Amino acid sequence: MVTGGLHILPTHNTPEVIINPEGIIKIKGRALIVNNTEFPEQIMNGLDVYFRNPPETTDVTIAIEYLNSFCSTILVSFVKKLSQAVRQKKKLTIRWYYEEDDVDMLELGKYISEICEIPIDFVITDDITGL
Repeated sequence: MVTGGLHILPTHNTPEVIINPEGIIKIKGRALIVNNTEFPEQIMNGLDVYFRNPPETTDVTIAIEYLNSFCSTILVSFVKKLSQAVRQKKKLTIRWYYEEDDVDMLELGKYISEICEIPIDFVITDDITGL
């Protein structure tokens, strides 16, 4: 991990995660881990470092192809942690990409937006794997 930055490469069961200290955060891919606390701890620790000195604007991309219920919980924690930007009076933009026929992923995003009280922009894409 570089100062304030993190890059976790994707695997068959974990998404790619990028936390760039210049204000770009991305999580994309498949999230199918089960009871593995090392992966979410790595992400949360990366966000903790990021929010020690965040830029004025944070641009977040969430493009999850598929996730299980354990990873849904992790994603809620991830979005809640992003609210630190708002508390620090910084600008936060979250774009949640989903495929047109994936109603479940859209509904999950709306649910997370509501419970975390963070606005999310929903963007339809033809191929989430190509982002």
